[in-house]
Amino acid sequence: MGRQFAKWYDFFMSPLERRTFKEIRSDLLTRAYGKVIELGSGTGINFPLYQCVESVTAVEPSSYMIERSEVNKELAVIPIEIIQASAEQLPFEKDSYDTVVATLAFCTIPDVDKALKEMKRICRPNGKILLFEHVKMDNPILAKLQIYLTPFWKKICDGCHLDRDTVNLLESKGFQVVEIKKFYRGLFVMIEIRNI
Repeated sequence: MGRQFAKWYDFFMSPLERRTFKEIRSDLLTRAYGKVIELGSGTGINFPLYQCVESVTAVEPSSYMIERSEVNKELAVIPIEIIQASAEQLPFEKDSYDTVVATLAFCTIPDVDKALKEMKRICRPNGKILLFEHVKMDNPILAKLQIYLTPFWKKICDGCHLDRDTVNLLESKGFQVVEIKKFYRGLFVMIEIRNI
């Protein structure tokens, strides 16, 4: 990710983060337990929201985002270790974590199939996978608009796919979805998965 995108990310996201997103993130992260790994931790917006977990390993490919996340790391009440790596190739043993978290990250991962395999590999049996993502909408007209805008959006927002159908992708890969909550007419979803 570019330096400018990292610099302005929090500024442009702040209207959403101040309202609904903070509530969604808080709800999602109260479901986390034990050893947590967060994929695509970005500017560390989640760091101060972790409460009843053992520790958090934050994985982020962008050095610029890691640099911006140091402020939020200082606000955390839980030990957080930040590692520069990609979700497609995680440097951890199988079954290393009780909970896997990703928020607004899967839209930018280049090889999402590989990242899903890695996510399943590092999560312990019966562990939790908690996601908050924007996805391709069910409304066919809006979905077509997302498909149309994605090539332009990817250039502006460092590879972000507006039209990624994350829910169907998860189900097609055999993930057991426990709960889905939809927001903004299905543009954003919160997903809880049990790692079977």
